Amino acid sequence: MEQDNFQKSLLRHTEDFRKILATPSGDWSVKGFIDVAKNIYTISVDTKVVSKIIELMMFPVLQKFAKENSFEMHFCAEQNHYPDVTFITKDKQKIALDLKSTYRKENGDVSGFTLGAFTGYFRLRDSNKNITFPYKEYRKHYILGIIYTQQEDLIDENRVYTIDDLEKILSVVKDFDFIVQEKYKIAKDRPGSGNTKNIGSCVKISELKKGTGPFSKLGVKIFDDFWMNYMTAEMSRSAKLRKPPYTNLKKYLKYRNIKNV
Repeated sequence: MEQDNFQKSLLRHTEDFRKILATPSGDWSVKGFIDVAKNIYTISVDTKVVSKIIELMMFPVLQKFAKENSFEMHFCAEQNHYPDVTFITKDKQKIALDLKSTYRKENGDVSGFTLGAFTGYFRLRDSNKNITFPYKEYRKHYILGIIYTQQEDLIDENRVYTIDDLEKILSVVKDFDFIVQEKYKIAKDRPGSGNTKNIGSCVKISELKKGTGPFSKLGVKIFDDFWMNYMTAEMSRSAKLRKPPYTNLKKYLKYRNIKNV
């Protein structure tokens, strides 16, 4: 798929992201947490911990990207607010960028991203709740995805290291790769993991890199309509419905009587 200017420009910083995150051998440059006594505690392989640290490390490169393109840059006010970063162009158009990370699985796929809520601000597009600006004010919504491999060797989380041990500490993740895509192009027609009302993503790396998810050819309007009206079983019961109107893209297209796609 053809890349747009925002995507091209941000992807030019791939090596900047890699340099800030990884050693020359590809290992994560973060080895642990350090206290005032200079003791180092290894990081858990917990994906939420890893993701948050990665995001914080990447912000200086994003600030450089914003300055190069004369964008205003706004970080989200709270941890659970959308998006992670808002860019405002010289002609006052707002662009949402959410940072997401995931790990490779043994079969070559990834665990997958969660692409934000399909309730709340996503449906109430005039709302300021849990979002930097109302959803309708954003011209486009992008995902900056970070893909990594988890360390196969056993990490001893109970061991305390010193500065002198730095080279001996195994990094919990390694081998970073990056994707930049509009959200709808890598979304799938199923919620993300767990019981949270989040949009799930493709899990094949080729689809993530090329932006060839099931909505990519259908367009953002169908993506929006699908997820704005999607119901979980619980949501359909609350609406006094026997079952959700549709549970996947094929059933949605039939429900909406959309043909020739």
